[in-house]
Amino acid sequence: MPYVYAFDHKHRRPPMEMRDLLGGKGANLAEMTSVLKLPVPPGFTISTDACRAYMEGGWPGNLDDEIDAHVAKLEKAMGRGLGDPSDPLLVSVRSGAKASMPGMMDTVLNLGLNDKSVKGLAASTDDERFAYDSYRRFIAMYGRIVMGADGHPFDELFEQVKKSAGAATDHDLGAEPLKELCVRYKEIVKEQTGKPFPQQPLKQLRGAIEAVFKSWNGARAIAYRMRERIPHELGTAVNVQAMVFGNRDDQSGTGVGFTRDAATGENEPYGDFLVNAQGEDVVAGIRNTQDLDDMKRVFPEIHAELLAIFDRLEAHYRDMCDTEFTIEQGKLWMLQTRVGKRTGAAALKMAVDMTKGSGKGKNRWKITRSEAVMRVTAENLDAVLHPQFSGKGLVLATGLAASPGAAVGKVYFTADAAADAADRGEKVILVRNETSPEDVHGMMVAEGILTARGGLVSHAAVVARGWGTPAIVGAEAIKIRGTSFSVGDTVVNEGDVISIDGSFGEVVLGEMELASGEPPAEFHTILEWADKIRKGKLAVRANADTGEDATNARELGAEGIGLCRTEHMFLAQDRLPIMREMILADTPDREQAALEKLRVAQQHDFEEILEAMDGLPVTIRLLDPPLHEFLPSVQELKIKEATEGLSAEEKELLHVAENWSEHNPMIGTRGVRLGVVKPGLYAMQVRALLDAAATLRKQKKHPIVEIMIPLTVTREEMALARSWVEEEIAEAVKGMRNKPEITIGTMIETPRAALRADEIAEVSDFFSFGTNDLTQLTFGFSRDDVESRMMPVYLERGLLKRNPFETIDKTGVGELVHHGAKLGRETNKKLKLGVCGEHGGDPESIALFYDAGLDYVSCSPYRVPIARLSAAQAIIGTAESTA
Repeated sequence: MPYVYAFDHKHRRPPMEMRDLLGGKGANLAEMTSVLKLPVPPGFTISTDACRAYMEGGWPGNLDDEIDAHVAKLEKAMGRGLGDPSDPLLVSVRSGAKASMPGMMDTVLNLGLNDKSVKGLAASTDDERFAYDSYRRFIAMYGRIVMGADGHPFDELFEQVKKSAGAATDHDLGAEPLKELCVRYKEIVKEQTGKPFPQQPLKQLRGAIEAVFKSWNGARAIAYRMRERIPHELGTAVNVQAMVFGNRDDQSGTGVGFTRDAATGENEPYGDFLVNAQGEDVVAGIRNTQDLDDMKRVFPEIHAELLAIFDRLEAHYRDMCDTEFTIEQGKLWMLQTRVGKRTGAAALKMAVDMTKGSGKGKNRWKITRSEAVMRVTAENLDAVLHPQFSGKGLVLATGLAASPGAAVGKVYFTADAAADAADRGEKVILVRNETSPEDVHGMMVAEGILTARGGLVSHAAVVARGWGTPAIVGAEAIKIRGTSFSVGDTVVNEGDVISIDGSFGEVVLGEMELASGEPPAEFHTILEWADKIRKGKLAVRANADTGEDATNARELGAEGIGLCRTEHMFLAQDRLPIMREMILADTPDREQAALEKLRVAQQHDFEEILEAMDGLPVTIRLLDPPLHEFLPSVQELKIKEATEGLSAEEKELLHVAENWSEHNPMIGTRGVRLGVVKPGLYAMQVRALLDAAATLRKQKKHPIVEIMIPLTVTREEMALARSWVEEEIAEAVKGMRNKPEITIGTMIETPRAALRADEIAEVSDFFSFGTNDLTQLTFGFSRDDVESRMMPVYLERGLLKRNPFETIDKTGVGELVHHGAKLGRETNKKLKLGVCGEHGGDPESIALFYDAGLDYVSCSPYRVPIARLSAAQAIIGTAESTA
């Protein structure tokens, strides 16, 4: 199988379906060339197979021959030779992974220029300024990306030459200064790398291709993949394409366009455009851009041609498309397309609007409601719930609203400083003239991003929108100098607090109060469609411990409570003393008196939760953590004993805390084991729950109670605990005609319980998989310790494909869930199955739970909308894969 494919290669299936092999960019270039017949500069794609072979064993043996053959074909098509001294062919070399990774890997433009071919380019175009401007760009780009030179000296020298020449803009710099820049740029390369700038075009090409391969494992690409959950082993394709030039003259230009507004979702094309510029000028934010309306005034015919192409692309891809284009001396060329990234509000609006139909005539198209549900992501839902300013503040500056939501934080001017501040626990606003891929580590930790330059498709805007980070770009009034910026007479220093509103482009001095955002109507529409799809197949509950949480969860669409952690009630300020009184009790009477006080308090809590979820199931987990968690720290008490002395009560607390302390409390006296040691505790909780339910039934309410025994590992444990609960139930319902149905189940949170689920199912009405502890015990990881210290290293090195505390895969914990569910259901056909760990709100994990045959997932209240959407997507995905 070859490593290299021309854009016009005749594939057996549509190239757009071959992203695994060709990468996203290569697949779409081939689609535009061979299927849509759009004006695309010719070129070829070096496949992801070649990249993977390179990563495994170095440069593949036959790759040079394939590249040489395709270069020859490209030279023939263009009628020019690569680096020819009289009329050179120039190419671009760009990365293109399966999943879009904007700005995370490297690109080289104008490849093929050298000291001889630059003169040929000047002669063939009759434009010496253009030729040497292209060459100085190439030297700097190749020197930085391929040879490892620092980019700052190139930028500083360029600004010095501009200033000394009196040039107001880049374009005002004439040919002679540009020639001098080329000489001095080559000197910088030699000084920094110890090697001369290469003059052989094929050597340049090999170096650029290898640099793209290497950039797949660059720090910023790895960080991006970890955040976006893109597998490290995919590799990237490389696209080599004949250059067309937007910086030839004033009849040339370059731009980035979207077929719809990626910020709002409105069915209106928009984009950024520059006359006499190359693509890097637009996306880098170096020059402030014009919009497509400006382009219409400058190039009316080309503007109409571009919009016609937009219509064709939308109809073909059946989605909003993001494009890059160049105009070279009056001719339009399409350089790239892909399904475009969008804000959460835009994604929701587009998904709903596209079910109503789009386009005209032969380009008329629409999507189904199921397709609309699949178009929306968890991040999209999160984004529309972003906070906003709750009032009005004094606006310091305005810019382009690049990514919605409001943020407050301390100002930092470099990615490193931002990352350091975030490590100290500070909330950060990253302020830059413009961002670049080297800033990604600072952007990742920032609450918000503010740039003085750039447009709506600049690096800062695209990355911020993709991550749901509030951002403002192109705030021209901001003048950055070192570690401060000024707007008029107002100076903001590093560490000062500002607030930004990425929905309206406003920068406010000081800390603004934030309020939650109001989701648009399409948010509710999509979730209503999702609910219809999953009805009767996979329910969504919430983990809630208070009446307020339960009320909020129900408003967000929860269909019950999957986990109520009763221990959280005991930690309240007015309950903790009673809990300690019970632990300290030295006689049965004193213990019973304390338990009665706790019962009264718990009954009130249960009434609030059951009332909030009236008519819906509520799973109450009996006390799970070890008793030492309700006592002061032994270490703190001993320090106080040594320094200040302890009161009589504190001495008693220290004695009991030492008695209850354990070396490994996570697998110590907790859960059902605690019930065995202190049976009165569970009996009290069950009485409180049953009394709460009885009180609500008298008020004509309909409480549905499920009692969960935590951490059972044997049938015998479960049978014993069930007998305690049943005794309390029997006493409570004695004499009732219509006895309420109360189910009793357990949490499956150890590997043994999952492997012996058939035995435990004999005495259970339901299982709830507690995937937090199940993950810890399966991997032998302590979540509190490994996530900050060990996990980043394991993910970066590929030792784990993903953080198992965020997403369950099909091996390990996933296998245990499948196995436990299967065994349990085979033994007890009526057994209800659910999950109540944090994974219950994770889209990928929800798909696994649906595949395992679970009846419901349960998650934090704020994740309920995401779980509703993800459950529907899992059902649709399963149906499509089996069709």
